[in-house]
Parts: sequence; C-alpha cells; structure tokens
Amino acid sequence: MSDKQHSQTTRGAPGRGPETGHDALARGLGWFSIGLGILELAAPRGLCRALGLRGRESLVQAYGVREVATGVAILMSHDPTPWIIGRVGGDALDLATLATGFEGDNPKRTNLAAATAAVAGVTVLDVICAQGLIGQKRLSPPGTFDYGDRSGFPRGARSMRGAASDFAPPADFRIPEPLRPWSGERVAPGT
Repeated sequence: MSDKQHSQTTRGAPGRGPETGHDALARGLGWFSIGLGILELAAPRGLCRALGLRGRESLVQAYGVREVATGVAILMSHDPTPWIIGRVGGDALDLATLATGFEGDNPKRTNLAAATAAVAGVTVLDVICAQGLIGQKRLSPPGTFDYGDRSGFPRGARSMRGAASDFAPPADFRIPEPLRPWSGERVAPGT
C-alpha cells in the first residue's frame, strides 16, 4: 500500500487528523443506528408485541425514522459529535418509552428488561463516544498560538496615539441640555 493510500485509509474527517478510536466508534454507532431504525420501521408491530408495548407502533416507527436519519448524518458528517449527542437524547427517549412498559401487568417483562438493558448499554457507548469526540476538540495547549507581537491596532499603538484628539462628537450624539448633569455650585443643606 502506498503512503497516499495509507494516509487516506487512516484519516478521520477532513481537517481533523488521523482517525481515532472515537471516530471508529461513531461510525459503528452510525451503522447500528441505521440497522435499528430499519428494524423499527419494518416491524413495529412485532417489536411492540415482543415487548408488551401494544398501541405504540406509530411511536416506534417515528423512532425508526429518527434512528435512520441520525445514522446517515453520523456517517456523512465531517464532525459526528452533534449527531452522537443527539443519539444520547434519543436513547433517553427510548428508555423513557421502555419504562412505561413496566407499569401494570405486562406479561413480556423479561423481554422488556432485556431490551432496556441493551438500550442502557448502547447509551453508555454513546456517552463514551460523545465525551471522546468532545475531548478531541479541546483547545490547543497554551503557547501553541502566540500573538504577543500583535497590538490589535491597524498601524500600531504608537502611530494611533492622539489620532482622535481632534474628534468632536456630532450634535445628535451629545446629551440634550435638560439631561446634562448640573454643573452649578452646590448649596449645603440647611443654609
């Protein structure tokens, strides 16, 4: 393999340097999201029946659309961080929906508990991935960029000194006479 081919296969998103483990995890979570979303779109009745969540088929299909869209966005994005964070939010919705199945006498509690544990495990992976991707974006260490030789003035501080000494504010910028502070002599109270 040539050096050019090797650098193309080991790089992360353009401008982000080599691919890290978090980038690979994000890509894996993207594919997982697409697969789960297709399952939720294709078989919402079967999923709801297996988990004892009958009547929530439309909600499961909506979650499937969300999963597919998030997965595609993760895989297509130069920076998957916001989409991974979105997955964490989606996991919270999934866990809340699964929690409603524990109310009452659900005969599928065992299946529901297994699904809840699986979603919780994926949530942990999503959180780890999000934290890792955010950590990669941290600011450069101090001293990497040194702008100590710059003043911020277009012509330098010395040449700018006194440049506005002859400036007179326009009349409409001045405080109106009735609102100006009283400049007369103060009279002491009691005199």
